[in-house]
Amino acid sequence: MSAEKSNAWRDLKVRTLSGIMLGAVGAFCIWAGDWPYKIMVAVMTTGMAAEAATLFKVSPRSWRGGLYVLWAACAWIAAVTGHWNAFPLFCLSSLIFGLPLCAIMCVIVVACNALLWLRLGGALPVLFVIGVVVASDSCAYLTGRMLGGPKLAPRISPGKTWSGSAGGLLAALLTGFLIASASDYPATGSALFCAGVLAVVGQIGDLAESGVKRKIGVKDSGSILPGHGGLLDRFDGLIFAAPAAALFSLCVTLPRPFWTADLHAVLTALTTILHM
Repeated sequence: MSAEKSNAWRDLKVRTLSGIMLGAVGAFCIWAGDWPYKIMVAVMTTGMAAEAATLFKVSPRSWRGGLYVLWAACAWIAAVTGHWNAFPLFCLSSLIFGLPLCAIMCVIVVACNALLWLRLGGALPVLFVIGVVVASDSCAYLTGRMLGGPKLAPRISPGKTWSGSAGGLLAALLTGFLIASASDYPATGSALFCAGVLAVVGQIGDLAESGVKRKIGVKDSGSILPGHGGLLDRFDGLIFAAPAAALFSLCVTLPRPFWTADLHAVLTALTTILHM
């Protein structure tokens, strides 16, 4: 085995082990709900904000970087206390940090609200989103490594391939199907639709973060997660997919979970919004 392949499989081993540990902690927090889950989202929110500040040469230890992280923490507090309509204020007011950091703050704050919102419907909606995104990300990585082939977006992320993207999508569809089938609301057709949309949106989030890093000239957003890089590297797909899932949830009536929203329900909801 060549040195390059040996290093690749060593990286995969580290990535897998740290992923299992991260998954175990995340699964417990999601299952427990309440404050364990809220604290997990708080750590994600402030951690990603700190990494974003660092990417743009603003130290979280400086007053400006500290204020940026505090901004994200306050957005989390607003969501936890039920002030859902406050998130546009945090997004717009973060313009004081400059347009790039404002854009990232908007993504982080909306994702924070979405993750907390989805947990109101129980643990399964959150597991559905995370399961679909993780399956897509992991299988895209493995399939791309094994099959190779044409590059998906060589100027943005040279390592990503069309075969990896397709493999990730298929894994996401299977995961969504299995989770929905195990619930009280199988709705497998609409579950496949939602899983497919979330997988595509998650891959777009992955590419978006890769584009930002490439523009800045860094490989990873951080190093807190062995084999994965930083929190933004690990959750780039999730912070795009979670808001999409939250939007799906607005297209159904409780207690039905968001994956029961089919294309007709989504179009009906959009039509209603446009005519308001």
